[in-house]
Formats: sequence, structure tokens, C-alpha cells
Amino acid sequence: MTRCSPFPSLLLLLALSACHTQTPATDSGVDATDTPSTDTATLADVARDVPPAVCGTSSPAAIAACVHESDLMTDLARIAAPRPPGSAHHDEVRDLCADRFAALGYTVERFDYGTGVDVLGVKPGADPSAPRVILSAHYDHIAGCPGADDNGSGLAGVLEAARLLSTGHFQRTLVVACWDEEERGLIGSQAYARRAHDAGDAIAVAYVFEMIGFRSTEPSSQQLPPGLDLLFAPQARQIRDNDSRGDFIALIADDGARAMAGTLASAAAGVSLPSVSLFLTAAQSRSTLYGTLQRSDHAAFWAAGYPAIQITDTAEYRNPRYHCQHGQDTIDTLVPGFMRAVVQATVASVAGTLGLVP
Repeated sequence: MTRCSPFPSLLLLLALSACHTQTPATDSGVDATDTPSTDTATLADVARDVPPAVCGTSSPAAIAACVHESDLMTDLARIAAPRPPGSAHHDEVRDLCADRFAALGYTVERFDYGTGVDVLGVKPGADPSAPRVILSAHYDHIAGCPGADDNGSGLAGVLEAARLLSTGHFQRTLVVACWDEEERGLIGSQAYARRAHDAGDAIAVAYVFEMIGFRSTEPSSQQLPPGLDLLFAPQARQIRDNDSRGDFIALIADDGARAMAGTLASAAAGVSLPSVSLFLTAAQSRSTLYGTLQRSDHAAFWAAGYPAIQITDTAEYRNPRYHCQHGQDTIDTLVPGFMRAVVQATVASVAGTLGLVP
């Protein structure tokens, strides 16, 4: 996830104040020496009591049930090492995306936009005129930090989701993507979104994984950006009623992606994964006053006029090791079962949006 340069905070919408910079990771409420608890804890009344889906291709839930946690973690182990653009490991991870997509049967494009390279895998749908669906994560990170959560977790999630979704037949075309240079200001995703817009491409929604591996069931482990409790009072109350535990996945969507975020939240409940959803109007999604909620590649699609959803563990508002500021962002600090549930819920939503063909 990109660092924020100073920008007006959410609180400015309610009271004129000075520009807001990111809350330091030390305020996360989780001691940097602790590993996250793996105890089961959910927000009250979120999880549904539904029969588990059987792995297969008969429904979106069946496709999602095929997730392999071991494969997810194997990929994460390959990714989680410093990978700033231009480094050898950065190029190795880029090749991992391209090779994996090709092996799964996707048509692969290495989109060289000048300063970096996005890797795109395309699975054509039965209706080529239907708006496309994108599932993505960025593969770059900063120097000197393994970036297991940011964004090794999201990238591993895309690779596993690409495997699951390669097994289905859909009405809409699927694009799986690994974005470059997110940490430099969403450069790779912006280049793609601009190209799509200029070409008149129709995009139903872009799903964006941005840090999906850190969970804590400790009370007060979840912090909120300044002003969020005033602008999104029900969601803030939902979190605080659960003793501010960082045990949920956050879904940040514009109004155009509201239905897709709703199916994702329902799928999450079906696998006992708590979620909190924040919805922005089209104007809010483009306003710098909402910069706190625009800190990943979903914002590139919002700026181009496309619906998008960020799927996130909330970065430094929960994880004190964000950008290795207070401890190394390593695999052992993450919760594999949490990652698996996020990928499973997202795949179910994506498959539903694509439209399964019997």
C-alpha cells in the first residue's frame, strides 16, 4: 500500500483543520513484538450458519471452496522478500505472475507503460461484449522490507484466485492483474485504467487485494482513521462494539460496486469471516478529502470512472509492521486461515459477477 503524502483527512469534511498525515504504526494497539492471535473471534452476529460448499465448478461457492491454503502460503513464501522496482526479486515476482497465468491457460500480456510493467492474464467470456471483471494486486514493494502483508498476501491471493477461476466457464471476460509501481503512486494501475478508458473498454468492477493477511483478535488492536467514526458512524460502532478487534476484512467500494461488495460480504459471512463495508459516492471516490480511502490501486479505477472495491486488512491501522516501521513484515506474523477465507469469499463474489455458464 502506498505511503500517503500529506493530504486533507476525512475529518476536514466536518471541521476545517490542517492536513492529515498517516497515523504512525505504533498507534495500532498491537505490540510490535507480538504475533497475531489465531483464536476464533468474529463481529457480533456477522457469521451465518450455512452448510459448507463442496469443491467443484457447479456454483460460485463451489469454485471458491477449492482454495488450497498450502498453495497460498507457498506462493507467499516465494514473494515475501524486498522487491523494489528494478531489483532482481521484483523481476522474479513479475515473471511468477506471467508464468502462472500462462500455465493456467490465460492469455498473458506484459504491459510496458514506460517506467514499469503490469502483468495481465485474460480469460475470455462467452459474451465478449459484456463488461470485464478485474481481480488484481500490486507486486512491487519498498527496499529493505519483505512486504509479506504488503502486498505479498494480496498477490498470493490473486495467484490462488486465478487458479480457482480458471476452472469455470463464464459469461464475462476475466482479467487477473499484477500491478507495478503501486508504492510509487499507483503508477501501474493508473496506466492500465487510462488505457482502458481511452480505448472505451467496459469494466464491470475491479476487485483489488491490498494487504489481506494480518488479523488480531486482541481488544483495541484496530484503530480508525481520523474522521471515519463521524462519516461512517454505523461501521465505527460495529467495530467498537466488538472491542475494536482487528479481526475483520474491510471492503471499500464506490456506489457502482455496491452490489459486488454486498455479494462479497455475504460470501464472507458464509465462511465465518467478519467484514466491514464502506461505500463512497462517485464524487467522494474522486475527492482528495477522502484520500485515506484511496491509498491503493482501486483508486486508479475510480479516477477513470470505473467501479472498484478495495479488500484490505487496513494496513497500519491494524498492522504495526506496515512498511517495516515497527518490526519486519514477515510471513510468520500473518494468519493463513484469515487469508484463505478472504480469498474464498472474494472468488465467490468474482465468479458470481462473471456469471457462471453451466
